[in-house]
Amino acid sequence: MKPINNLFAAFVVIISALSCSKTLDVDPTSVITTNSFWKTEDDAKGALVGMYIDFRNIAEALFTTGDERSEIYTGGVFGGGTYTLYNNAMTPDAPGNADWSVYYRVINSANLLLKYVPGISFKNEADKNRILAQAYAMRAFVYFNMTKTWGDLVIRTEPTESADAEVTQKERSSQDAVVTLIKDDIEKSLQLFADKNIPTLRSVWSKPAVNALKADVFLWTAKVKNGGTADFTTALNACTEVENADVQLLPAFADIFKYANKGNKETILNIHFEELEGGNYFWHMWIIGSAVPSNISQRAKELLLPVGNGQGLMVMSDLVRSQFTNDDSRKFATYFDVYTFGPGGDSTYYTNVCLKGSGIITGGNRVFSSDIILYRLGDILLMKAEAKNGLNMDPSSEINAVRKRAYGSAYNDHVFVNGSQEENDAAILKERLFELAFEGKRWWDLLRFDKAFELVPTLQTQTDKQYLKLFPIANSVLSLEPKVKQNPGYQ
Repeated sequence: MKPINNLFAAFVVIISALSCSKTLDVDPTSVITTNSFWKTEDDAKGALVGMYIDFRNIAEALFTTGDERSEIYTGGVFGGGTYTLYNNAMTPDAPGNADWSVYYRVINSANLLLKYVPGISFKNEADKNRILAQAYAMRAFVYFNMTKTWGDLVIRTEPTESADAEVTQKERSSQDAVVTLIKDDIEKSLQLFADKNIPTLRSVWSKPAVNALKADVFLWTAKVKNGGTADFTTALNACTEVENADVQLLPAFADIFKYANKGNKETILNIHFEELEGGNYFWHMWIIGSAVPSNISQRAKELLLPVGNGQGLMVMSDLVRSQFTNDDSRKFATYFDVYTFGPGGDSTYYTNVCLKGSGIITGGNRVFSSDIILYRLGDILLMKAEAKNGLNMDPSSEINAVRKRAYGSAYNDHVFVNGSQEENDAAILKERLFELAFEGKRWWDLLRFDKAFELVPTLQTQTDKQYLKLFPIANSVLSLEPKVKQNPGYQ
């Protein structure tokens, strides 16, 4: 990710989204230590902000691990199709931007809060509980994404406050142990939240956001860890809890991603960016200025220019573009096809750009500071459909709610009709492709539905390499953690 230009500004933005909106008033100190910090309510709130800043720093990692290995991508006019991830060609030396150290920094921030906040006196006990709830939720979310990425993990539930080898060097625990911790943290978080309110900007953990995570986790364990009926039921109930919060499907799909509509009622949790804070991963899927032809339509020029720091490294593949129909409003809110025109007016397809994160034009420059949406209601409805189908229930109402918005006046041509469990699963997986493309979900969906080696072209010839479902552990990590062993297949 590009560096944040103004960390102080990030601090101000995040603190404005926290449930307590009072300005922090912390006496400046030249050295912050455990003995001088963790004394007051304001110390705790400041550390909470620090956790969210660390969280923002893994936004790109969440995207690269959750999306780029799927069939959605191919090389752009600048990327040339050579990216490690969408070619599924990771090695320990080239792990595809997957380095778990950035995740553990977030976990350490959460662990500090969980260790020290209970010992601080608060004017309002609910404020203390809300901070602890967010720390538990954050730790659960990060460990969930990590275990999907690497499997077994080093479990750290205490902050790392010493450089001693006994503290810093540990072996990995089993994925089952990691999942147990995740589920325990989710329940602790839910118990600590006093209400189901979602704070302004929807950029911090809330009870509905934790229920979204709960649904996500239990769907995963239902299918990948053989959790079966019990886990499907838990996921279904968690989705219903989210629906009962202050959320709604926006009438127009494109409105979800409009810069001026950040924190809208469809979103449940996002990583928030302001225009002065640099850019996020959406610049990968835009276009580099030197690659913009002169013989494109006026509409394309108005949309593409200025390109800002766009690089055109990767774009939506022809395989996925060809599956969208022209009566699906999601097509025209997800990507834009760029054509060149010859002297006679004949057109030739050139490339495409992602529209879900096109940022804002300010001072004559495009800044890719769109929010990163982690959970929204369209996603939850399709999770609910998946859970219902796992329980052999009819998922039609949830699928059709999503389709009705997508197809509008053409909806009658796309009404979903309940079929077999296998047919329903295939329909749900495809619906998630259309609904959630470019939102960091697809690789996890393919693994959960066990379709990665069937649907991803670069994996279709590697069916004997099932170890590719996990990422390699970077050699840079192994050099620092000698007790950690490489994942099978990557030795």
